[in-house]
Amino acid sequence: MEPDSQTDAFKFRKAFGGLWGRTPLPGMFRRCLWTLLLYYPKPPLEKSKMAHVAHVGSPEEANIRRTDDLREDGTVPGNGQSPEERLLVNNVRVPPDESLGLKVKHTVKETFFADDPLRQFKGHTGKKKWFLGLAYIFPILEWLPKYKLHKLRGDIIAGLTIASLAVPQDLGYAKLAGLDPVNGLYSSFVPPLVYSALGSSRDIAIGPVAVVSILLGQLLKDEIDPKNKGPYLRLALTATFFAGVVQAGLGLLRLGFIIDFLSHAAIIGFMAGAAVTIALQQLKGLLGITSFTTKTDIVSVMRSVWTNIDEWNWQTILVGLFFLTFLLICKRISKVRKNLFWVSAIAPLTSVIAATLFVYVTRLDKHGVKIVRNIKKGVNPTSFNDIYWTGKYLTTGFKIGLVAGLIALTEAVAIGRTFAALKDYHIDGNKEMIAIGTMNIAGSWTSCYVATGSFSRSAVNYQAGCNTAVANIVMAIVVLFTLLFLTPLFHYTPNCILSAIIINAVLSLIDLKAAKLVWKTDKLDFLVLIGAFFGVFFVSVEIGLLIAVCISFGKILLHVTRPHTALLGNIPQTTVYRNVDQYPDATTEPGIVIIRIDAAVYFSNSNYIRERILRYVNDAQDEVKENGGVPIQFVIIEMAPVMSIDTAGIHAFEELHFALKKRGIQLAISNPVGRVITSFRDGDFVKLLGQQWFFLSVSQGVGICSVIIKRNEHALKEAEGGDDSNV
Repeated sequence: MEPDSQTDAFKFRKAFGGLWGRTPLPGMFRRCLWTLLLYYPKPPLEKSKMAHVAHVGSPEEANIRRTDDLREDGTVPGNGQSPEERLLVNNVRVPPDESLGLKVKHTVKETFFADDPLRQFKGHTGKKKWFLGLAYIFPILEWLPKYKLHKLRGDIIAGLTIASLAVPQDLGYAKLAGLDPVNGLYSSFVPPLVYSALGSSRDIAIGPVAVVSILLGQLLKDEIDPKNKGPYLRLALTATFFAGVVQAGLGLLRLGFIIDFLSHAAIIGFMAGAAVTIALQQLKGLLGITSFTTKTDIVSVMRSVWTNIDEWNWQTILVGLFFLTFLLICKRISKVRKNLFWVSAIAPLTSVIAATLFVYVTRLDKHGVKIVRNIKKGVNPTSFNDIYWTGKYLTTGFKIGLVAGLIALTEAVAIGRTFAALKDYHIDGNKEMIAIGTMNIAGSWTSCYVATGSFSRSAVNYQAGCNTAVANIVMAIVVLFTLLFLTPLFHYTPNCILSAIIINAVLSLIDLKAAKLVWKTDKLDFLVLIGAFFGVFFVSVEIGLLIAVCISFGKILLHVTRPHTALLGNIPQTTVYRNVDQYPDATTEPGIVIIRIDAAVYFSNSNYIRERILRYVNDAQDEVKENGGVPIQFVIIEMAPVMSIDTAGIHAFEELHFALKKRGIQLAISNPVGRVITSFRDGDFVKLLGQQWFFLSVSQGVGICSVIIKRNEHALKEAEGGDDSNV
């Protein structure tokens, strides 16, 4: 029968401990022997004491008592236990193991179904469940049966108001995209009707917008000359179709989080750059220039302006500047007096009517003032067969649609969430993507180009008191009426008034207050903003967008590969440990370095984390050498913020453990979350480090490590005392 190794070890320790003061051994040898005795296996505990012991992951774990009440002489007060009997273990738990299938199911659910879309079907059966399913696809079935007549007044007023803003804007935005003005009107008829049935936002107003129009126009002009109207329109319809497919596909596959890679700062910079670019482009109509560049960068635009001075028309300039001033004054009035929001809303239509009448009466069109001329009368013609289903323009249309669709989707979802928050209701981002994508697919089959949520119209819609998507339906009816009966009246509308309307609209896209806030909050975010702005301003819209995305990804990579870490100290009078940079009065523990990791540990950052921890240790050791004090004996890693760790991270911790061990320093882990302790166990790091070096909290770890430091100090004092007596 084999001897009990722990009992034998205890007898060995006890025997040599009794001879300690009587044996004339050299000082260095005595210290080494004391260390051997100190860390030699402890004797087995009695059964009554064993009940308090719990190993990592065992279900019978129990809380342990603090052990920082050790006396300076290394003895235990009052309870009769020796240091060898004190419990220097902890009760960090490993969560129950899950099968691979459950893990995959959980990951898929949290990635794609975080909002739990099937929750509404619980507790329902039969017809009710079918109706809820249809209502989920067509939200109009949910709110229309509950619609009250008292809401109709607000929806009609809002619909008429945004229609008065939409009609003149549609004419101008279509020209931005290089299309006929009537295509802008088409895009404010079919898409809003489709969205009203499928969308969940009550306040968003659907139609063409300036940024998407200029982006689409620039991308299309790079492929086909706008003068070649037939193929140009076909490519625009193809791009619109694929924009809808991308948008709806992201919603169906629940991949909406992809648009979150366009940060808020990137959108602010991109919108501001696009606004300036669009405004400069309108100098063509505002000055009456015929020969104008198709490029959007500031250098090309200004060169085109100043090299064509002979084409400037003073009548056009006077009319354009007069109505631009009128529009800006109306916008200022509405901004100062919130109850007069309708002034800026009806100003564009008022300007169009007044300018058209003025040109018709004075016949300025015969003096060089360019006019819209004929706008096709009638409802949207079908265009399914006009889409490029084959040939080289099929892939080109997909590429253009992908870019334009993502930008349109980002703007629409942001607007929808903004107004939903103001009215305290919820919109489903994935359902919004499906609705916006479906309406653009339908639009591509009815001669429309990419439509989305317009911030200026949505703001007017909200201020006008809209209650439901009926406001969009009212707007679509007004646009239909315009298409059927009023388009001939726009024959004498001067192009300069459309340019003035566009400049007035896009100036609101420049948000200096938001840019200032970004600068104050995050300098890296401001770099993204500036990159997007100057990319659009000096190169092109798509290059500005690309720069914004690249800088955003660079920022993400920087945070992932260089995560934040902190040196922790104790807040006086508490057991709380916090960042010493944030809390200067926090005190570090003698002989212990406490470090917090504030990110997941992956292959991309594991080496950096290891090196950063060693640098903290080097700094602490240098300070001890310079100022004296207790030598560094323990490093405690606070891992509560670490949500996961991969194999490279575990390997880095193994290397860290061995590197510290060579210096005589013990590594300890505090408060690892379930996934992390499970990975440590599965990677055999728990076995390597030792179960006793995993603590529930920093304070528990400090208490236990402090006991060991006191014991080491007591051992050294005894050793030095023994040396003196021998001498």
